[in-house]
Amino acid sequence: NNVPEIKRTNLGNVVLTLKSIGIRDVMSFEFMDPPHEQALISALKDLSDLGALNNEGELTKLGRRMAEYPLDPMLSKTIINSEKYHCSEDVISIISMLNVQSSVFYRPKDKKFHADKARQNFTKPGGDHLTLLNVWEQWVDTNYSLHWCHENFIVYRSMTRARDVRDQLVSLCERTEVKLESNPNPADIVPIQKSFVAGFFMNTARLLPFGDSYQKIKFGEAGRRIYIHPSSSLFQTPPKWVLYYELVATQKDYMRQVMEIQPQWLVEAAPTCYTKAELEKLDSKKKMPKNHQAASSLSSSRS
Repeated sequence: NNVPEIKRTNLGNVVLTLKSIGIRDVMSFEFMDPPHEQALISALKDLSDLGALNNEGELTKLGRRMAEYPLDPMLSKTIINSEKYHCSEDVISIISMLNVQSSVFYRPKDKKFHADKARQNFTKPGGDHLTLLNVWEQWVDTNYSLHWCHENFIVYRSMTRARDVRDQLVSLCERTEVKLESNPNPADIVPIQKSFVAGFFMNTARLLPFGDSYQKIKFGEAGRRIYIHPSSSLFQTPPKWVLYYELVATQKDYMRQVMEIQPQWLVEAAPTCYTKAELEKLDSKKKMPKNHQAASSLSSSRS
């Protein structure tokens, strides 16, 4: 009863590939395992919003470059845009780590306290993407040490897999003429944040008043509440506006790998999807009174 891969994966990359080999009408393409029609329509809409397709549904110059990457189109757009912000090296390091994100840290039963402390030591302002970058950079500084991974409760195999992925991404950047350069000022994380907003503006949410839940800013079901995953470095201090790598449904709908963002970056990244006025309207929505905030955080910490 295995679900065919084409029905499980993000169809965006499949559509980009088909377009790049000259198949104009993907809706009538004869797939061996046809995906749902609605999923194809959504993929075409997402690619259009990302700027990979024009109004006629043809590949744009950006779309042709994105099609070279065997990645979710949101990731390839992020990489290509990182060139504009002069931080492509940092961005491909983060994307390589996102590829193994669920298996970077381990937590042995008899050393939970030490493992949690080691993990906290990697935390960086701005959220989980920057924390993963910090793990990567520290590992590189040790010359890819196995011993360092053991000391810091990090899965060595996951790190070597991230290194392999990164090597492939470096080759793809060279092929698509993305200039490889490191963020000139590592203390300034805004270039990295803006690069990810360019690709992940559909995966953004804002904190709702009275509690710890979020709502997607756009591109989501109205009224659906989503939450920062407890493993996130931002779980205890939820920012007002966030971007996330993926949404995972367990007891609640959880955002995994969360980054703090500013709403004005959305207008800069996707002016056809967001307007300054609508985001300002959301930003000015009534904040909860201080005493309610305290009560709310108390009750949520008990639950």
